Amino acid sequence: MAINSMTGFARREGALDDWKWIWEARSVNGKGLDVRFRVPSALDVDDATLKRQVQACFTRGNINVTLTLERDSAEGRLSVNADWLAELLRQAQAAALASGGGGTIDIGSLMAVRGVVEVAEPDADDVATQARDAAIMADFKALLPDLARARAEEGARIAVIIADLVAEIEQQVADASATDAARPEQRRVRMETALRELLDLDPPVTEDRLAQELAILATRGDIREELDRLTAHVSQARDLADSDEPVGRRLDFLAQEFNREANTLCSKSGDVALTRTGMAMKATIDRLREQVQNVE
Repeated sequence: MAINSMTGFARREGALDDWKWIWEARSVNGKGLDVRFRVPSALDVDDATLKRQVQACFTRGNINVTLTLERDSAEGRLSVNADWLAELLRQAQAAALASGGGGTIDIGSLMAVRGVVEVAEPDADDVATQARDAAIMADFKALLPDLARARAEEGARIAVIIADLVAEIEQQVADASATDAARPEQRRVRMETALRELLDLDPPVTEDRLAQELAILATRGDIREELDRLTAHVSQARDLADSDEPVGRRLDFLAQEFNREANTLCSKSGDVALTRTGMAMKATIDRLREQVQNVE
């Protein structure tokens, strides 16, 4: 089966010179394809470029892609923002005078204020930056097949479950076909019994009323059409599962059609065995719909 899941995870780690990075991609269910990125501004690439590459690989799912980019801090150097430190010192002295207090001002506390001491990155080298960005993008391109494989592996597991559920529905259709409600001779007996009861009414029913009641009984008692459609749906489900194209939306629609026919089957049932089989079929179809929600 060629079913792919919308659920998957992939991770790629890389390094070049004093740079290290990690790409992560997480994919979950979605009605369409929704791609979101969290990429540091240090990487000179726009989200639209990355998104086009994702769209070339996937058709459905909520996909979140994150890049963590770090540089070895040992390569940086400390710098003091003297202007900011002088301003903080001036404000501290003014506050001490205003309160009438004296004492010394703790320079260490002022140095701990954000922005006073900073790590200055080494001067960027255009050639080195381009090489780094190229390596990072190469890992991103490799990340997408990794995610596709993860989704395919999950899809293979889902395909087995779907095949089992379709086989279960097929057996339930066979069970419904074997009930008395599906046998022509049993339907004829019920019609004859109903006809006698109508003719024995006092006062007798009119011919129009008699024809109407018999038509209703004939329609409600015949489940062959529902059984035929359910059998056709089973065959279509197997065809879709073997398709090489994304079939999640079509399988979802087919599951709704399964449910529609099972509901009609139960509403027509005047037989305990058929009702029991119909309810079991509805439960199986619900499980099928849950699995189909994961299919791309």
